[in-house]
Amino acid sequence: MSRHPDFKTVEASRPDWEDLEWHFNKTANPDWKFGTGATDQSWKDVKKVQIDPYAEGRRSGDNYKLMISAITPRFIGFVSTISKDGKSTNLAPFSYTTMVCHDPPMMVIGFSSSMENKKDTLQNIIDTGELVINVISEWFVEAANYTSINAPLGVSEFNLSGLTPLPSTKVKPPHVAESAFSIECKLVSHHPWQSPATGKTTGVTIFAQGLNFHIRDDMWAEGAEGSVVDMGKLKPVSRLGGITYGRTTGGFELPRPDFEKETQTEEIKQLAQKL
Repeated sequence: MSRHPDFKTVEASRPDWEDLEWHFNKTANPDWKFGTGATDQSWKDVKKVQIDPYAEGRRSGDNYKLMISAITPRFIGFVSTISKDGKSTNLAPFSYTTMVCHDPPMMVIGFSSSMENKKDTLQNIIDTGELVINVISEWFVEAANYTSINAPLGVSEFNLSGLTPLPSTKVKPPHVAESAFSIECKLVSHHPWQSPATGKTTGVTIFAQGLNFHIRDDMWAEGAEGSVVDMGKLKPVSRLGGITYGRTTGGFELPRPDFEKETQTEEIKQLAQKL
């Protein structure tokens, strides 16, 4: 639910959407030198507090709010599935999603529900062993958000949102035509999680292997590392805390240091030898 009593009124007071171009910046301190630590030292003026997630009186919802507002930005797995009988499709966003391996291509998705009270998406994945993970971009974020509606089983979020299902090649669930990048996947395994406080099953994680990729052919960017997806064209959207989303409009680059080369400098060699 929105934290605003009348969200449309609040939204109307905000600046209009700007079509921002992707760009690179310098880092905060291009003159940073080895061993100097953080660029901004204000962290020294503020204490850290400790929070026991299982402290007496602390609710699981408190941990949820803390984690989703701190662990950001999060990739949104826009998951399309199909029912066991093949009669109904489902489409929903999940921000507990990420890649964990590229060979084989492996993805994980976390569901905040038990095996006894499965979300429609999870039920379809368990029943069929198939799913498609789609990337959400700026040009259809409103429609993607609408698929989070609590529609009853059998009602297709493709229809409610106006998004377009396209046939997949190696799995039965369709992929989202509007998405610039989609991964056809098969279920490898799933694992339920139990709350240490109550012993109840509170979540399920699935591991899914990518079988086939779909990408818009205008998204390629030739560079030193070969063909990669052009971030300025992909315009991915991320999840932040509450009902807040994030845009990806800028970045910076930092080469990875090489220890052998770095320690050719006597100063760095001495730092490396310190316990």
